[in-house]
Amino acid sequence: MNDELYMRRALELADKAAALGEVPVGAVVVKQATGEIVGEGFNRRESGRSPLAHAELIAIAEASKRLGGWRLVDCALYVTLEPCPMCAGAVINSRIERLVYGASDPKAGSCGSVIDLFMYPYNHIPPIERGILAEDCSKVLSDFFKQLRISKSKQKQTKAK
Repeated sequence: MNDELYMRRALELADKAAALGEVPVGAVVVKQATGEIVGEGFNRRESGRSPLAHAELIAIAEASKRLGGWRLVDCALYVTLEPCPMCAGAVINSRIERLVYGASDPKAGSCGSVIDLFMYPYNHIPPIERGILAEDCSKVLSDFFKQLRISKSKQKQTKAK
């Protein structure tokens, strides 16, 4: 499988999230045998007003619906940011066969950064590929938060006048 190709699609989805003012995280689920993208998602927590609207959960739900079942056998998940505990749990529960992520998340990453949920004896533990297009994935996040800080600073200056 071409990991960079699918991560680039996840980055495109992250850009969609950023354009909506969402934290720019994108995810795709790929059927490994065919290379077909069967699920896509990007963060929608703010617009959806839901703590569950993470890119991974949206992509997994779409793939499950499209494939007709909750077990995503022969599927890989590509995500621009290391999954949080909730999303790592969804990977385990959906039986994703391979997890690929770009940037590490030192605040909530649950694939080794804060905790590694995959080191515990759950009934399903997929192999994990870390750091695919990590610089690009990190840059989209750092650019977003930089712009957010600039906007907040301008708002404070405007209110102070």
